[in-house]
Formats: sequence, C-alpha cells, structure tokens
Amino acid sequence: MHSASNELLTMILVLLVLGSGLFSAIETAYSSANRIKLKSLANDKRKGAEEVLQVLSQFDRFLSTVLIVNNILNIAAATLGTILFTRLYGPNGPTISTIVITVAVLMFGEIAPKNVAKHIPEQFALKTVGIVRFFQVVFAPLNVIFKWWQALVSKLIHFDEDDSDFQDELITMVDEAEKDGDLQQHESDLISAAIEFNDLEVKDVLTPRVEVLAVEIGASLKDVENAFRMNSFSRLPVYERSIDNIVGVIHEKDFYNMLYVDRENGQLRKIIKPVVYTNANVRISRLLKQLQGAKVHLAIVLDEYGGTEGIITMEDIIEELVGEIWDEHDTVREYYTQLNDTTWLVKCDADVDDMFERFNVEFDVDEYDFITVSGWVIHAMQHIPNIGESFDFENLHIIVTKADQRKVLEIKVVILPSEQDEEN
Repeated sequence: MHSASNELLTMILVLLVLGSGLFSAIETAYSSANRIKLKSLANDKRKGAEEVLQVLSQFDRFLSTVLIVNNILNIAAATLGTILFTRLYGPNGPTISTIVITVAVLMFGEIAPKNVAKHIPEQFALKTVGIVRFFQVVFAPLNVIFKWWQALVSKLIHFDEDDSDFQDELITMVDEAEKDGDLQQHESDLISAAIEFNDLEVKDVLTPRVEVLAVEIGASLKDVENAFRMNSFSRLPVYERSIDNIVGVIHEKDFYNMLYVDRENGQLRKIIKPVVYTNANVRISRLLKQLQGAKVHLAIVLDEYGGTEGIITMEDIIEELVGEIWDEHDTVREYYTQLNDTTWLVKCDADVDDMFERFNVEFDVDEYDFITVSGWVIHAMQHIPNIGESFDFENLHIIVTKADQRKVLEIKVVILPSEQDEEN
C-alpha cells in the first residue's frame, strides 16, 4: 500500500518539477522574444504570433500569471517531497527532501529550461501561447488583486522613468550584429547613418559662405564660362549686388546651350532657375523632401538676418547616408595625415565630431555652435591663434601649424599617454 502511494507521489513530484521547468522556460521565452520578429511573423499570418503579441502587450498580467503558477508548482513539489522523503528516511527526510528538491528544481526547473528557451524564444512562445492564455483566464481574479497591489506599491515607491533613447538602442543592436558577423561593415554603416539621418540639421552639412562660389547677375559670359571651367561645378548661384542677395542658380548645361546654340539670346537672366531658401536649423530629412518637391538640387541657407550663411545641395544630403560621392572631376581631400604612431596633422575644416571620435575623446559638441576643428580651436584658445601656439585637451596636445587672420587652417595633434597607459 505504502509502496504504491510512494510511487504515485514520486510521479506527481516529477510532473511538478517538469511543470515548473515549463513555466520557467515560458517566462524566459516571453522576456527574450524579439517583438520585431513577432510582428513580422504576424504579418506572415504565422499561427500564434498575434496572440503572443497580445500577451506581451499586457506583460505585467503575463508575469503575474507565470509567477503564480510557478510558485504553486514549487511549493507543492517541496511539500510532496517532504512527505515522500519522511516516509522513506524518517527524521532525516525533511533535510534530504530539501537538498534533493532544491537540486532538482535548479537543474530541471530553472537552468536547463531557461537555457533552451533563451536560444529559441520566439518559437517557444508560439508553441506555448495556448497554455499561457488558459492560465491567464484561470487566475484572472488573482491578477486583478495583484494589479491593485502593484498600483499601491507604485504610489508608495517612486520609480524613475526610463529615459533611454530607442535610437541609441538601435545603433547598439546594429553594432552588435556587425561584431557577431550578421552584418558587413558597409551594411552597418549604412543602417547607422539612416538611423541618425533625421537628427542632422542643415548647419551640420552646409558649405559655408566663405567657400561659396557665385557669379554676379551682370557678369560677362566669359567670366561665367571661366567659373564653370576652373571649378568643375554643374551649378552656380547667381547674386545681385551682394552675395547676401542670391536670386537663383544657373546650370552648366543651360549656360553652354545658351552660349553656343542661342547666341542671339545671350542673357544670363533668361537661364536663371529658382532656388529653395532654408534655415540652418532645419533637419536635412525635411529639406530633402522640400528639394524633391521643388525639383531642384540646391538650397540657399539664410542666417537670422536674411543674409547668406551658405549653400547645401542634394548631393550633400545624400552623402550623409551613403558616404562621400566622388566623380572623375572631384579632388579627394584628406583631412588626416599620420606622421607617426602618436602624431597627426589635421585640416581644420574637418568635422570636430569626427576628430574626437577618431582620437577616442568624449566631448559634447552639441552644446556649442562650432562644427569644424577650426571653430573648436578658436573656442578653446579664446582668440584666433598664431602659428606655433599650443594647448592641451584631455590626452591631446594641440599645436597650430597653419593659420591666417580669420581662422585656423591646420593643427598637429599629439596623443599623450593617459593615466591608465602610464600605470600599465
């Protein structure tokens, strides 16, 4: 009689431990499941995917249900184990039961099932969603009580809101995918550029006024032709009286067509095309749509006083996504020249963000107005420096090697050993 009873208790005990393992695996699967993959499966009409997403949309309810079931199974297993081992080993039964049940629950109720579910979370969630929905209905009254309790705890204990940036999380995911070999470097760069694209503003991309080549509306056709020939631009802005009053743009094709085909109508005004005017703080994603809608490739960037701050082309915007676009007439410009392992020459029209990233220096450029290395050097030294002046920043020693009366042209960057390097 006792033998049959003990066998029944043993069978029930094994089932309780396996049940605990099942719900531990379910908890891990639903916690690790990728919602993007699940949404893709739901779009493909995969059975169970929509139900899993519904469960995840009320994650607190799901978690309460799993914890209730798991605790009932574990407590029941501990109770039956104590009864069984007391029958078998007398006074030593409770101690033996504690050891055996603890090991069994850890191995078969926690570690093994959670490890399996972690590797196939979406598949496991799809297979077990029916079980989860069933127990959510069974324990609905208890879930309501726990929901009230959770609301009370939330009022008593203040929780700081998670202010993490989802965009940063996406970039981290892309970086991890590249490290794991799921993405090639060029694919990773393209995705990261697309994610960050909407944060860029016109001021981050524009060609500044001092570098803008424009022609006066009354200029001779010979002067305009020389401007096209000497600079290999396909378009030139046209101004009237001052470069602060840009009235349009002329295309190289239209100019030569006028010059050699319609010679009798050789007036610059007749081939001027309208341009889009924009502001330095406009996002380039918005400007791109504006340029596409207007069917133009160049925009004039105005400052707060209505003067010309610079220009920006559609090519400039697209290059932020795909990298530099060089054609056979472009001159490849190198901003960084390495002299030795610790010394670099840097052109000061380089982007200061890129320079800090290259030299692994943390600096929040967004708090300041400068974009170029020249602007940063002038800000750091509080004046336009002369050749030979120097200063230290973090672990960088900066020496001005070229400068004029208006800006810094080139610096030498010497990487100094950090405190950690000196200790090593």
